[in-house]
Parts: sequence; structure tokens; C-alpha cells
Amino acid sequence: MVTPTTPSTPSPPSTPSTPSPSPTPPTPPTPPTLSEAELLRLAGSVPDPELPVLTLEELGVLRAVHVGSAGSVEVELTPTYTGCPAVEAMSSDIERVLREHGVREISVHTVLTPAWSTDDISPEGRRKLRESGIAPPRATRAPAPAPVPLTLGPTRTITGAPDTEPLRCPRCGSADTELLSRFSSTACKALRRCLSCREPFDHFKEL
Repeated sequence: MVTPTTPSTPSPPSTPSTPSPSPTPPTPPTPPTLSEAELLRLAGSVPDPELPVLTLEELGVLRAVHVGSAGSVEVELTPTYTGCPAVEAMSSDIERVLREHGVREISVHTVLTPAWSTDDISPEGRRKLRESGIAPPRATRAPAPAPVPLTLGPTRTITGAPDTEPLRCPRCGSADTELLSRFSSTACKALRRCLSCREPFDHFKEL
């Protein structure tokens, strides 16, 4: 007995493969519409993370802003001292502010020369320090040579001391103050006490 065979079903015609689209080239950064002066103003408006009463411009740590031909923005920042832990927060805040104003490509570089000095604090910054209860640093007479000589000064400042600008209490204005600690809430400040009103206060140390 012969078993009948079932005719095979023909296979459907194969569909030609569609070539994958070529990748879209990256869009080059658009040059910012703001000028370098406007970008410098925006970056300078960022508050200092350790002294939020001051902006980076008033503190004097913002050196320059440069706009590249491809639209990139380079910011030069000088810390108050080498190894300052606030530099990372400063850089992050500067990038955030500039991105909010349309800048896509930003690089913040630390510049150590010339070194920052307390003379770089603006008059407005000194006024804000005094109003917030922090004695601003006294002006230095001349740029310090390298290396910087370190000396231990007196712990008490009295009006009329020779060759010394009096360090006045930001609350009552008295120059009769004493040093309690060479370091306060941050490394750049010392803790002092006024001997007239008896109130303690921070002093932004000269550098």
C-alpha cells in the first residue's frame, strides 16, 4: 500500500533587508550670545560656598572668562589658598549658572599665578563682611615675596600700636581686641574677642 504524500507549502519570498540609517553627526556647540563681560558678570554673581554673604566677584577669586571660536567658555578661577576644598563647589555652581543662560560647553580651570590675596576683596565685599559681623582683612602694604614668610603676631591689638593698622570689632568699632583662636569656622578666618563690648567675632585673616 502506497501512502500519499502531502505537497509541501512554498516558502514566502524573502524581504530585502533595509539598510540602517547613518548616525546623525553631533551638533556642534552654538556660540553663546552673551559677551565675555556678561558671562563674567554671571559667573561672578555666584555666592562663595564658605562665605555666602560674598559673591565670587567680591571675593576676588574669579580671574577671567574666555569664549572660544566653537562656542566653548573657559573660566579662570584662583582659590584663596592651594587645596581649598571650596573650589569644586565654586566650579559646579559656575557651570550651573552659565548653563541656565544657554552655554553648553564650559570648562573651569584653576589658576594659581598670580596667587590670590586678601587685597583682591572688593570694597563692597569688605563692607558686606563688616555688616555680617566679620572683621575684614587689613590691606597689605606691598605684594609678598616668594616664598611667603610666616610670622606669629601678637594675640592682642590695641589702638595706637606702632606700624599696625588697628583691627576693629565689626560690632562696636573698638580696636581693643584679643585673639582667641587662629582658626575659626574656616581656615581663612580667626576667632577674636572685643575687649570693649566683650563679643566674639571672626576675622578674615590677611594673606
